[in-house]
Amino acid sequence: MELQLIQNKVVQIRGHRVMLDFDLAELYDVETRVLNQAVKRNAERFPHDFMIQLSAEEWNSLRSQIVISKEEKRGGTRKLPYAFTEQGVAMLSSVLRSEKAIAVNIAIMRAFVLLRQHLTDYKDLKEEISKLERSMNQNFKDVNEVLRYLLSPKSKPSEIGFKQEGRKKK
Repeated sequence: MELQLIQNKVVQIRGHRVMLDFDLAELYDVETRVLNQAVKRNAERFPHDFMIQLSAEEWNSLRSQIVISKEEKRGGTRKLPYAFTEQGVAMLSSVLRSEKAIAVNIAIMRAFVLLRQHLTDYKDLKEEISKLERSMNQNFKDVNEVLRYLLSPKSKPSEIGFKQEGRKKK
């Protein structure tokens, strides 16, 4: 399974990276209702930090962000979608119990790890850029002070060269 396909299905909700039930159902090649029924039958395995149900406002906001509504493909949603955190997705393999579920979960876990690595790399890069900007700002501050001094009326260019006294000009 292509990691990029999975990464494109990861969204940010309430400060967490999650995957929506209908996207997971598509990956697992089951109907969304089948996935949600399996979760409901095993509700004790899905605490609030593993799975959340989107509010109407979150769902509308998300639909506007992804621009293309998937409702035509799914026949419309009757209930607000569920969002699964990385831990919730890992738990899904234990309730779906199929070879496909195991393979998909492995691919999804790899995608989450890769996303986490990209985030770490981004933070490191951002920190390095910030350090560089701070050091460059000090250098620019010094250059600006010199330029201000040179352009100020107090600063008059001195004559350069050797001047002989008493020599007549021709």
